[in-house]
Amino acid sequence: MTQVHCTRAQTAVLQVLQQQHEPISAQELHKLIKQHQRIGLATVYRALDVLKRMGKVQHRVTLTGEKLYNAVEQDRHYMTCLDCGQSFPMNTCPLKGLELSLQHTSSFTIYYHTLEFFGLCEPCSAQGG
Repeated sequence: MTQVHCTRAQTAVLQVLQQQHEPISAQELHKLIKQHQRIGLATVYRALDVLKRMGKVQHRVTLTGEKLYNAVEQDRHYMTCLDCGQSFPMNTCPLKGLELSLQHTSSFTIYYHTLEFFGLCEPCSAQGG
């Protein structure tokens, strides 16, 4: 992959995402960056799009359709309850070995992967979901 230089906005977006413990929305990301520099929401969305194509940022979509972003190196996966909508992070990545194998046996350059399981959490199951 060729070395690509990030713009000031892309650098700010990536730095803030790398500091987060959970994926966040573009709007929340915008609020955090705005505390330190002038930046428009549209600029944040453009930066996120470029960073995704560079393989530095990934997103997941909530049950309500909201996109939540995180830095790729955080490699987070979730189990999401279809009843209450709560997401529970998984402690391990069961796809890491497969990703490495595919990277070595195909001509496809993999930047990131996503994995999410859907079902019912224990409290919702107990209530009859």
